[in-house]
Amino acid sequence: MNILEGAVAAPNAKIAVVIARFNSFINESLLEGAVDALKRIGQVKDDNITLVRVPGAYELPLVARRLADSKKFDAIVALGTVIRGGTAHFEYVAGEASSGLGQVAVQAEIPVAFGVLTTENIEQAIERAGTKAGNKGAEAALVALEMINLLNAIDNV
Repeated sequence: MNILEGAVAAPNAKIAVVIARFNSFINESLLEGAVDALKRIGQVKDDNITLVRVPGAYELPLVARRLADSKKFDAIVALGTVIRGGTAHFEYVAGEASSGLGQVAVQAEIPVAFGVLTTENIEQAIERAGTKAGNKGAEAALVALEMINLLNAIDNV
């Protein structure tokens, strides 16, 4: 039986990290976690990481698509935070960010790791950005690296 699994180390990978500025007090912690995981665990060189800042989570898919279309990157890590408020705005932004990023991954055939927090309140966001619930930015970075290696393994079967 041939079993394919992706390793996490990808020292030659070229990674784009696209991050929303809105809710930056949370997103910067996600970014720190992602970059730390890429460098320390994934062994990605600093020169192979490109950081792109966008206004908010809604803009992540368009920029991720442009990055994917450039063919300069092996994976994209999308980071942001959408916190539920008193209006339907949350559903629109979170839904479009999620489905848009998924479409980019499938259509461009490139790993797009979903590191966008969709939380009920600020406390949940803080917990997922490096406290009680770990750092979802780091987790997204590791997913991107594993997917790069898994797709390469599939191509080499």
